[in-house]
Amino acid sequence: MSYHINANKGDIAERILLPGDPLRAKFIAENYFQEVKCYNEVRGMFGFTGLYKGERISVQGTGMGIPSISIYVNELIRDFGCQELIRIGTAGSMRNDINVNDVLMASAASTNSNTMLRVFDGLNYSAVADFGLMKKADKAAEVLGIPMKVVNVLSSDTFYNDDPNWYKVWADYGVAAVEMEASALYFLCAKYGVKGLCLLTISDHIIKGEMSSSEDREKRLLDMINIAVSM
Repeated sequence: MSYHINANKGDIAERILLPGDPLRAKFIAENYFQEVKCYNEVRGMFGFTGLYKGERISVQGTGMGIPSISIYVNELIRDFGCQELIRIGTAGSMRNDINVNDVLMASAASTNSNTMLRVFDGLNYSAVADFGLMKKADKAAEVLGIPMKVVNVLSSDTFYNDDPNWYKVWADYGVAAVEMEASALYFLCAKYGVKGLCLLTISDHIIKGEMSSSEDREKRLLDMINIAVSM
């Protein structure tokens, strides 16, 4: 048992999906897994383990932001031996060629967080995905016929920003979308020598002011989930 995950050794699979929303974790477990066991309800952050096509897999809510996901990733790896951690979340587009409802795979994650600067004494660290997981996700998307773009994303510590042009410098250097967790996932997976990947669905467009409808969002989130479970 760890501070935030009320599970025993062996309750959590080596391969785990990480939605920010704990209710999305519950949805995945109920609709994709067989022989489901809920191993965590601490702070309402649900975690489940089950079978998908005969293979053992877990799903764990992480909450929003780098501090929150860092708590769960540290404990999942250190205390429960997770080896493949796949974030599945939403993001906002910062480029005209990345549209609402697009499915993305984050090959790298830039950040405006100070978390890694403290670790590396003010120096920059490049947080990147595991190439093996990227290949598996690309193959799964191809088999499923789901278009997926490979991009650099920004993991931001702020959701609301008073400067309406804050995103432009990032977009000018090719960063495609903003979310809040991927860089921490990649950083911690590198620290522990395990594999990490972030898949995202674009839910809104910062430049165009567009948002995905609830119907489109549900379908595209299912596309992303189908890729993640099929890897």
